[in-house]
Amino acid sequence: LQTRIMEKLLEVLKQGGVILYPTDTIWGLGCDAANPEAIQKLFSLKKREQGKSAIILVENEQRLQKIVEVPAMAWEIIDLSEKPVTIVYDNPKGLPKELLAEDGSIGIRLVKDDFCKKLISKLNSPIVSTSANFSGEKSPMSFSEISQELKNQVDAIAEERQDQRAEWEGSSVIRIWENGRIKVIRE
Repeated sequence: LQTRIMEKLLEVLKQGGVILYPTDTIWGLGCDAANPEAIQKLFSLKKREQGKSAIILVENEQRLQKIVEVPAMAWEIIDLSEKPVTIVYDNPKGLPKELLAEDGSIGIRLVKDDFCKKLISKLNSPIVSTSANFSGEKSPMSFSEISQELKNQVDAIAEERQDQRAEWEGSSVIRIWENGRIKVIRE
């Protein structure tokens, strides 16, 4: 069954759909980060204003390095961080502009979570991750806290971990500039 559901999620992602899935933090809305139409669809479903950047998830160091120049400091932070950490990098390559912040930066999280790793690896593209709620509403700590309206609007829902509470409400967010300057945006 898991395999069939994984295939369904992948099919939806490849066709530009939006999925509801558990991440290494809370449940997220996701789509293929390389598909501008899917990103638009995700934002309008979330009722989110344009120009607000999203973060993307990658499953390994190679994919991360394809997208951005990773400063040495970023590797240290990734290695040492206990909780999931999203790092905001300058000048990503090959991503739709719809994903980028106004200054052209992008937040990327290298996930340790097995389910996410598998999904991204099989899709062979980063996945957009934004909390599974309508803009401005409280982030859901478990599947049961996600609004039914949202569940009805996505194209597919993962079966994994529907009965678990998230260990982390969010990731740490750290901005690293190419010149090595660092700023903690969220602890």
